[in-house]
Amino acid sequence: MSESMSSSGAVAVDNPVVEPQGKDIFAKCHGAFMEARQAMAQGYYPYFLPLSENDGTEVEYHGHRLIMAGSNNYLGLTTDARVKEAALEAIRRFGTSCTGSRFLNGSLDMHEQLERELAEFVGKEAALVFSTGFQVNLGTISALVGRDDYVVIDRDDHASIVDGCRLALGEMKRFKHNDARDLARVLAGLPAGRGKLVVVDGVFSMGGDIAPLPEYIPICQRYGARLMVDDAHSVGILAGGRGTAAHFGVTQDVDLIMCTFSKAFASLGGFIAGAEEIIFYIKHAARSFIFSASMPPSNTAAALAALKIMREEPDRCDRVIRNAARVRDGLTSLGFNTGHSETPIVPVIIGDDMLTLHVWKALFEAGVFVNPVLPPAAPLNLSLLRTSYMATHNNAQLDRVIETFAKVGKEMGLI
Repeated sequence: MSESMSSSGAVAVDNPVVEPQGKDIFAKCHGAFMEARQAMAQGYYPYFLPLSENDGTEVEYHGHRLIMAGSNNYLGLTTDARVKEAALEAIRRFGTSCTGSRFLNGSLDMHEQLERELAEFVGKEAALVFSTGFQVNLGTISALVGRDDYVVIDRDDHASIVDGCRLALGEMKRFKHNDARDLARVLAGLPAGRGKLVVVDGVFSMGGDIAPLPEYIPICQRYGARLMVDDAHSVGILAGGRGTAAHFGVTQDVDLIMCTFSKAFASLGGFIAGAEEIIFYIKHAARSFIFSASMPPSNTAAALAALKIMREEPDRCDRVIRNAARVRDGLTSLGFNTGHSETPIVPVIIGDDMLTLHVWKALFEAGVFVNPVLPPAAPLNLSLLRTSYMATHNNAQLDRVIETFAKVGKEMGLI
């Protein structure tokens, strides 16, 4: 390094060019996701579509009106006047944020009220509310599964469960989708003296099929494993809204019930429910709970209002099941493959990736909003259109969805 005097009298330092050492961490970004860029350029990119209006069952995109058949707003409560007013009243009372974690300054009496009511609703001693559903799985699984423990999951479990397992210090094992015999095989191969947690989706978010909990419970008991059920797509829908365990009548045999508020609860957040001692432990050990700001007052109040409606209007749960069955039966009779769905989630399995995108675009242009699901979110050669329905869809809207699928399916040679 050399120095020289500038005209102002300051000393200028000549810094030699230093060649970067090793690989640039941004290198992976150059040219990545080119297929997505090509899809954007050619007009069939189906993601991150900014809606200008959302009335629940119908939405608007750049002035184009569509029936929403791709939302998780199963009970149609996001636009319910009672839910909206509860959120507004909470803002008027508490402001827009708690500006802190539940652990410190961010707890409200509403949070504890919601926890008590949720625990009672799903039949458990206690519940703990997190700021997002994703954080529930991250925090719960990583808090419970220690270095010498095992966590065993269904191959089709949600990404938040997988990431919770990755964050845990224990070892993750997988079993075949909804296969009790394979679960038994995996558990039988684990050391007898180790802790074991089995985690499954109650209703699977892509296929709409239900986990066979009555088959899993005796297997878990035989091998000393605890059972946690992610009921993100079950609470609010099955068994009068009480979820998968209640649907099968096995609530007492399921150790932990998890759910998000971003589906039937028309809000944002999530909870874990179980025995009081276990929830107390998670409350003091889950890093995603302790080190995150708490649920905003508006979201908490919205979830409370939605829960009240679920209790008082159980017909909404029945109606969403009926609405989905109407469409499922219609699509199946046309010749579409809807898999093993039993819930408001009705997949239409196409197979080929590009054909799936072309069918999505044709439906979109015809006024029906659905979600294309490609690998890795779907298995190879099983790309699908994820459709889902609400209690607030009317028969005319549902029939239009069926009719549009019929028209597009014939034009594309699918039926």
